[in-house]
Amino acid sequence: MKRVRRLVVLVLLALLLSGCMQRPTSPTPTLYTQLGGEAGVAAIVEDFTYRLADNDEIVVFFANSNIDRFVTSLEEQICSISDGPCVYSGPPMDRAHQHMGITDAHFNALVEHMQQTLIDQDIPPGPRNQLLGRLARLHGEIMSLQ
Repeated sequence: MKRVRRLVVLVLLALLLSGCMQRPTSPTPTLYTQLGGEAGVAAIVEDFTYRLADNDEIVVFFANSNIDRFVTSLEEQICSISDGPCVYSGPPMDRAHQHMGITDAHFNALVEHMQQTLIDQDIPPGPRNQLLGRLARLHGEIMSLQ
């Protein structure tokens, strides 16, 4: 009788434990990984920077800028907000854009350029929309001191 009870307890315990144990699932890749990691972010920033340079209404904002520093800062920022290993070391968005006179039309043009960049870089809609959503959160900071 004791043996049967022990066997039943062991079987029940085994069933309980097997229900708690789940098969390992592969972790969901970070947005950074979905963007292509370091090389992908660099390609996105390069493409985006050329688009800005080709836009006469936007390029004037960069007339007195160190473009190399801008590229590095934007790469860090995209890497950071997409859960990559980077830490953004540039100035806060409100300070970086203060008194530039950026309008909603300018901001929307930047968003359109980024969206087209992501499409042309073959970023799928899910990650593309995630990145655009995270960048959109910066709108208030960028526009706060205009």
